[in-house]
Amino acid sequence: MAPGCPGERAPGSRVAPAGSWLLWWALAAAVAAGSPPFPPHPTRKAYSFGRSFLGLDKCNACVGTSICKKFFKEEIRFERWLSSQLMLPPAHKSWYLANYTDDSETWRPVVLSRLASQSLHALSDRSICSSAGRPRSCSIEAVLRATPRFQDWARSNLLLPRMVQGLAAPMVRCPSQRLLDRLVRRYAEVTDAGSVQMKHFAERDKLRLLYTLSVNQHPLLLQMFPGTEGWPFPRYYGSCGRVMVWASTRPIRSLYGSPLETRADLAYQLLHITQGLGSNSLRFRLYYTRVTDDMFATFEDGKLFIVDASAIGIIDQLEGFKPERGQGQGQGHRDVFSCLSGSCDAPPPCGSVRPSQSFALLCRDLLPKLLTARDARAGQLPRDAARLLGVCADGAQTDGSVQAAARALMELLRPLRPCSARLAYRYPECRYSQEF
Repeated sequence: MAPGCPGERAPGSRVAPAGSWLLWWALAAAVAAGSPPFPPHPTRKAYSFGRSFLGLDKCNACVGTSICKKFFKEEIRFERWLSSQLMLPPAHKSWYLANYTDDSETWRPVVLSRLASQSLHALSDRSICSSAGRPRSCSIEAVLRATPRFQDWARSNLLLPRMVQGLAAPMVRCPSQRLLDRLVRRYAEVTDAGSVQMKHFAERDKLRLLYTLSVNQHPLLLQMFPGTEGWPFPRYYGSCGRVMVWASTRPIRSLYGSPLETRADLAYQLLHITQGLGSNSLRFRLYYTRVTDDMFATFEDGKLFIVDASAIGIIDQLEGFKPERGQGQGQGHRDVFSCLSGSCDAPPPCGSVRPSQSFALLCRDLLPKLLTARDARAGQLPRDAARLLGVCADGAQTDGSVQAAARALMELLRPLRPCSARLAYRYPECRYSQEF
């Protein structure tokens, strides 16, 4: 048989199957036609984060820009972005579930939360423009920069108590210099944090800090009292525009139908962290101005955290506070920043805050959802639990009586808590130590 005839092959060569020739022909035809042989992988195409979606178009009337690179490098993705539907979720939502990575290999769940709802932001932006007699679509940054309050901030290298008077944030209702120094030193939206001086703050940084403090203090408390130091707050990753990023948690309302041992553990943790907020080595008394189930959530290991710190006030037990006169200190310091949180009402004076206030609010508004009358009727709760809960929730009781009832309730709940691998935050220590 002559070389080249059908059926002959070179020594050592293999006959390609007919299917591979067909595939090669299809590839060649596709290239000749100028189109790719396969559709692009859906996860390769990123959906561009719009500046308006993140609120970057409103900066520097925003939280900050410390984590923007993560968004634009696709190292923060919405939960559904691993599917073929690469679409931004509805912009009217206040929070979103997402995933975060540092190495593109391991992802961890996070929450993306707006500083305030879109409707509240729109209302606040209009009020800023109207306060200066401007049209509804004015430059809100220019208006805020021109205010006497911000001019005071721009000239100062220290954040002083007089500079936050009249703001609605509970944490600065009666601020000490020590508290404000901690706020500046822990502020993570500047590149050189760690000093109580604001010399390294650009004017835009000062405006962002003032704006955040005026709208929602939550991200600032996460920075001032981080979970890595034992405080009951989730990790703060950073912000971009008017969106903040922190560790994902599970709301406690989803556990109301759980077995009593799970609810007893939650109730114990609530009382325990409330006790720690009121009495700690830093001598800052953190107290609740209100209590809702939206404030608290758990991690996967069962540990409880405060996920909404917007209603927490702070009293410096070392430096104290000056007594207020008349109808309340700070009334003469009201300006456009005083109402950006959606309410112009100032928190109650610090002198009216009772030492037992946090326990009383907790026992009245939240613990009855975890320790129910049905549990008591079924004999699952100790008989004394209902009485102690009633005393703890009674505002007419003395501070000592409320605090004693809260401590006694903790002791009743302690043996009801499970020692299980489900609650990894206290397992296996609970098998060997009475403390757990």
